[in-house]
This record gives sequence, structure tokens and C-alpha cells, in this order.
Amino acid sequence: MLWFFFFFFISGFCSLMYEVIWLRLAMAQYGVTTPMVSLVLSTFMLGLGVGSWASGRLIKAWEKRLTFPPLRLYAAAEFLIGLSAFAVVFEFSQGRHFLHRLDAAHGLSSLTYYCGAGIWIAISLLPWCACMGATFPCALFAIQRRFPSQSANSFSFLYLANVLGAMAGSLLPLLVIERAGFRSTLALGSGLNFLLALCAFAVGGLRATPQKPEPPVGNHVGTAALGCPLERSSAALGPGTSERNRLLLILFWTGLTSMAAEVVWVRMFTAWLGTVVYAFAAILALYLGATYLGSWVYRRWMAHAHLDSRLWSLLALALLIPLLTADPRLTIPSLLRVFLGIVPFSAALGFLTPCLLDRVARGDPAAAGSAYSLNIIGCILGPLLSGFILLPAAGERGSLLILALPCLAAASLFALFPLPHEKSAAGLRGQFAFLVAAAFSLLLVFFTKDFATQFPRREVRRDYTATVIATGVSREGKRLLVNGVGITNLTPETKLMAHLPLVLLGRTPTNALDICFGMGTTHRSLLSWGISSTAVELVPSVPSLYGYFHADGPRLLESPRSHIIVDDGRLYLERTSEQFDVITIDPPPPVEAAGSSLLFSKEFYATAKRHLRPDGILQQWMLNSDPAIVTSAAKALRESFPFVRVFGAVDAPGLHFLASSSPIVTASPSVLAARMPVAAVSDLVEWGPFHTASEQLSVTLTHEAPLDTVLQLDPSVPALTDDRPVNEYFLLRRIGNRAFLKKVWGWLFRAHSN
Repeated sequence: MLWFFFFFFISGFCSLMYEVIWLRLAMAQYGVTTPMVSLVLSTFMLGLGVGSWASGRLIKAWEKRLTFPPLRLYAAAEFLIGLSAFAVVFEFSQGRHFLHRLDAAHGLSSLTYYCGAGIWIAISLLPWCACMGATFPCALFAIQRRFPSQSANSFSFLYLANVLGAMAGSLLPLLVIERAGFRSTLALGSGLNFLLALCAFAVGGLRATPQKPEPPVGNHVGTAALGCPLERSSAALGPGTSERNRLLLILFWTGLTSMAAEVVWVRMFTAWLGTVVYAFAAILALYLGATYLGSWVYRRWMAHAHLDSRLWSLLALALLIPLLTADPRLTIPSLLRVFLGIVPFSAALGFLTPCLLDRVARGDPAAAGSAYSLNIIGCILGPLLSGFILLPAAGERGSLLILALPCLAAASLFALFPLPHEKSAAGLRGQFAFLVAAAFSLLLVFFTKDFATQFPRREVRRDYTATVIATGVSREGKRLLVNGVGITNLTPETKLMAHLPLVLLGRTPTNALDICFGMGTTHRSLLSWGISSTAVELVPSVPSLYGYFHADGPRLLESPRSHIIVDDGRLYLERTSEQFDVITIDPPPPVEAAGSSLLFSKEFYATAKRHLRPDGILQQWMLNSDPAIVTSAAKALRESFPFVRVFGAVDAPGLHFLASSSPIVTASPSVLAARMPVAAVSDLVEWGPFHTASEQLSVTLTHEAPLDTVLQLDPSVPALTDDRPVNEYFLLRRIGNRAFLKKVWGWLFRAHSN
């Protein structure tokens, strides 16, 4: 059986790694929108469910006709999974080219484009993910043949190994990506899958060691030990039809609730952990680690597993604990907030899920495949329910309460109507547990506060993408926060992002594109030139707060020259046929934010270049950060445009990169100021620090930095590409930096305040 543990540890490692990288590759090809991310994740989970169900059915139909060792079925599945590492990259690329040709020929609407992308993603991922889902029934079939005395509870054994491997897969590949990029990391995963296939093929041909028959531990104790009305049939026969259906319903609920809660956790704890890939990895690793712990406890104590009111009370209370740990008034380390918030519920479900699967499957591959696929269907629907319905309507706190209500209802049912054998001390303990859970749940709901309440003056918007907060009174104090992370403020630099490239254009501009709307300052400055300005914003709620930051914002939005597009900026550029005089890009901070490299990469600049007029200028804002990141982005610009100039910021720690296919010619500040319309001059000097346009431009132009100097900050770093997102993966590069280590220490172990 140790071989099977090894197989499913490596398999879980590779599957989680593939999921993370495929999601990122799909974002680069089809956009970083929430519907697109949901499409990829749902397709991945759907493939697992289809593969698990179908393979279980096929094995049941053909098991008596198989003449070769069953473990070689598993080996074939792993071999096909290994091929997917190369196939999916090619399929995604072909799908992008196909959709772009179709869009150019027929002008697809956004809905039609997403439907087409969804169909292509399904075609690309479903067959390979189905192979991943098939590994469980195939392995169960092999165990049933080789180790019949241990087959009854074999699903939980494999589940335990798979979760442990997935936990490693959420962390270790980040280091490989940093050193080698996404495609090389996929190649590593492919090699591991081929190794599994080879080992399984070889082990499958070995003769099994004779075993002394012994009663199946978990199945022998059967339903009586579970102590719940869902299982009352004989242990020897397994659960009856009605009891089995109820168990399957609970399995569906566990999948739905676990994934729905995970979406809520990410939004709730982003304010404390930030938006870097390591923060998301930490949440995922804690979730998987707690699931492993719960599964391990079940394996040790499966003879005493109970599904009475105590378990349901624990689940309800555990679901609501994040209300306390995310309370901004609680001063505890950031990572401890997340640990205390998600570990109890994850561990409880880690105990419950394999327990239910063992009871339903009893080692039968077909039953296991069907039950596991139903659990996966819940995993598909959970994020959709949470992201598109619960969070926009009820927020993070309300969503957790809604998810906890079924647990409280089940606990109350068990407490009020106990089984005959529970009308004793055990029944009284269950009733007491329900009363305690209900009391603490009420305390958590009514006496804790959410993140936004720490801001006395605020406007809050929620949508399927994020929770957006606008706060502050004075210009200097106003802030825009997305999922608790500060995005921008009202600074003169955001005006220069528009005025600097327009004034250096050398002719009268006609239009501009602003990627990343934010507070809308750059869009407002572009409009002051009397030109058409298109602003693209990923979060739908952000433009609705324009009036909070600019009194004339609502009026400007009604202008025929103002165009607001809610979409991924890169995807918009890929699909539009319009040409622009100026394109400004101001990615949300920090520069290491997950997904931000897609607005700094050579592939993005190649797209932007196609939509600039021959003398058009691209303006790229970058905060001062790791020298390797600045150099990597500068190399990407240099390799994309023949002319690049760099100007240091005055009011903020950052750099203005200007890039063009034509020479960018400067002139004296007074000459440049004379090119500006009256409204543009007024906009430029509105917030100072100087009172004339020539003075304002002069202080920026005198801070020019030679591009070669920027490129020498870290000469060894590669140009930033979609495959090598240098800004997002930085851990190994900074390990020896004491200042960075101090920062990480503070992030992990000190309380964070906003």
C-alpha cells in the first residue's frame, strides 16, 4: 500500500501545480476577468468529476473481462496526464488565435467571446482533467484486487496522500517558476507523471504478497458507530438506498460549502496578507494542510466516527470563526488570523469528506467514482454561488452566515430529535454542543466588525470581483481600497501620466487609452485635452465611486468623449481595432501583485504597439521596488520599442517610462507648456506643487534617468515575459536580503494595521 501512497502524493502535487499554472496561462491568453477565471476552475473541477464517474462506470462494466493487471489502468491515466503539460499550452495558444480571427471577421460581443473562450477551454482541459479524476477509481480497483482486506477504507487512504501532495504542490512549484518559468515547471510535472506511469506499470506486474484476511476496520464498525439517522442499515450490507442518497447529499454539500467558503476567505483575508502569489499560496496551503490533518484524524479514529449534532455544531461554529479573526480590532499576527480563521472548518471537512466517501464506496470503484463526482459538482457550484450571488448581495460576513445556516439547522434537528440510542448522556452532550454553538454563533454575528467599519467615513461597493471601499475626507487623505488593499491616491503623478506623453507627442492628439481606471485622475486629465479618452477598469464597482474622488466625475462620465469599459485591459487591447495616440498604464500596487506581470510583459507591449499610431507614445508607470523587477520591465520595453525614455517621479516613489516607435523629442518646459490647452494647464497645476505648467513639467524633465543606467540595476535578470513573471515570483531572489527578511517577518508574525 505504500506504493499507492507515493503514487497519490506525487499525483496530487502535479494536479495542483497544473491547475495553478493552467489558470495563469489562460489568464494571459483570454483575460484576467472573474468570469474567465471561473470558467477555467469550473472546467478543471468538471473534468475531475466526469473522469471519476465515467471511469468508475467503465471499470464496473468491464472488470471481469480485464486480463492485465488493474494497476496498469492507473499507469495509463498518469501517462496521459503527463502529455497534458505540453498539450494544454498548445491548445490555449491555438484557441486564442482562433477567437481573434473570428472576432476580427465577425466582431464578437463580450458574451459571445466568453462563450467561445469557455467552449475552447472545455475542449482543452476536460480530457486531461478527466484522466486526473479517473486515477481514484483506477487505483481503488487495483487495491480491491491486490489488497481486498484493506479496500473498504482505501478511498480515505488515497485521499490523505492526495491532499498532502496537493499541499506541497501549492508551495514548491513557486520556487521552480521563479527560476525556470511556467513552461519549464510544467515539463517537470510531466516528467513526474511519466515516472508515476512507469512505476505503476512495473508494480502492476508484480505478484501481490498473500495476506491473511482480516475484517475491514472502517466498514466493520459501520453505521452504528456513526450514530446518525443517515445510516441505519446493516454494516455488512452497507447503507441502504435512502441512507446512501442522504450521504451523497451531504457529500455534495461539503464540496459546495468548502469551495464557497474558500472564495470568501480569499476576499476577507486579502486585506491582511496582500495580493502577492505567496499570500494566495499561504491560504491554499493552510486549507490543504488542515484538510490533511482532518483526514489523518479520521484514518486514526475511523472506528469512532460520529455524524451527530456535535459535528454539525462544530462545523457551523468553525464557519463563523473568520468573523472574529478578520475583525480589525483584533491585534494578532496576520498569518495567525488566517490560520485560526480557516483551519478549524477545513480540518472538520477533511475529517467528514473521506468518512462519507468510505461509507458510500466501501472500496467499490464505481460507487467511489459516483460519490466523488458528486462532491466535485458541489466544488464547481460553490465558487459560482459565492462569487456571483452571495458576496455581491451579502458581503463576506453575510455569506459565511448563509453558509453556516444549514449546519445549524442540521445540529438543531439532531439535538431536538435524537435517535433512540442517543437519548442518554451522548444525546445530552449533543444538545449541549448545539446550544453552545448557537450562543457563540450569535456572539460572533452581532459583536464582531468587518474590515470597512474601521473607516468612519466610507462608501462600500460589492460585486462579483471585489469589495471596494472609498474613504477619507481631504484630497491627501482619500483612499481607494480593493479587497482591503490600497490601490491609489490623489497625487499629481497620476496627472503627469496623462500630460507628459501628450505634451511630448509633438502634435495635436485625438484620443487616448487609460488602462486601470482607479480613482479616475488620469482619465480626467486626458479629457482636459478635449480628446476622446477610453478607460478600462477590471472591477465593475470602481467607476461608480468616481464622484467620491472628483466632484465633476459624474459629469465627465456623461461626456460623449468619455468611454468606460469594464474589462481586462490587455484583453480589450487584444480585441479592439482602434488606434491610439497615447496609451497609459498604471497597474495596481504592489508591483509584485499576482497577475500584474501581464501588464508589464513583452507580449503585452507587442499588443499595445499594434494599437499605437506610428508616433504614438506608451506611458508605463512603475513604483520603485526590487531592482531586478525594474530592470526586467525596462528590458521588456527596450526589446519591444526602439525608443524608450525614463523620467523619475517627483511626488511619489516611481518611474515614468515612455516608449514609442518614433523618437520622443523633448523641448524647453515653456515650449511644451504652450502646446497645452487652457483646461489641461489648469488640470496639471490643480494640486501643485508648482503654480505654472512650465515649472511642473520642468521638475519632471530634469529627473530623466538614462535607460542604460536602469538596465544596469540588475544586468543578469531576463526581460519580463508571460512565461517569466519576474515581478511576481521573487522569494529566492530576496532570501539573502536582510531588509526583505525583516519585511517578511513582520508580514507573518506581527499584527497588520491599515
